[in-house]
Amino acid sequence: MRALFETTFDIVYLVTVTTLGVLMIRQSKPRSQYRLFGWMAVVLGAGDAFHLVPRAIALCTTGLDHYTTALGIGKWITSITMTVFYVLLYFVWRKRYAIRQHNGLSALVYSLAGLRILLCMLPQNEWLSARPPLLWGVIRNIPFALLGLLIIVLFAYKVKQTNDKPFRWMALTIVLSFAFYIPVVLWAEQIPAIGMLMIPKTCAYVWTIWIGYRAMKNDTRSE
Repeated sequence: MRALFETTFDIVYLVTVTTLGVLMIRQSKPRSQYRLFGWMAVVLGAGDAFHLVPRAIALCTTGLDHYTTALGIGKWITSITMTVFYVLLYFVWRKRYAIRQHNGLSALVYSLAGLRILLCMLPQNEWLSARPPLLWGVIRNIPFALLGLLIIVLFAYKVKQTNDKPFRWMALTIVLSFAFYIPVVLWAEQIPAIGMLMIPKTCAYVWTIWIGYRAMKNDTRSE
């Protein structure tokens, strides 16, 4: 039952975000915020597929223990693509609110993203291990959490300042994604049931993409 539910959920998720991303790319103008949002969705779906597809195969066949290497590589790739996701979301923010300056802010985003990717590349993470060290799981997620917090603050401030109703829930979707993700990082190894929080976390990301798609459909300019 678990294998059927989780596999079905993952397939629906991957197809949904990737389809919405492709539609946004095809239906928006080049170099527009929605074209960028579309690529963001495709990066999200493609990156998560590296982890979710091997996981689905494992659940439907011989079990997770027999796919440690594939799952580890998938988690590593997903960790990097999720970082790229937030960098792209930052540039969506810049385009949507016509931010022309704040180069220091861009430098901070690049620094946090670069540090996160660098930490993910270090062998101490032991990605291919069945029991990777919790400490490094925490360390590599510190700059990632700070990057997410920065994006939350930026969207919350600009949405309020401009009364941007189409994006009024954007900051909340990111808050929810981290609220469900952090307990998994900290306690999923000790309490496997906590891993189920990845389902509402995934739903929060679908909500993020849906906000961008609906905004594009309601904006005749598709900028």
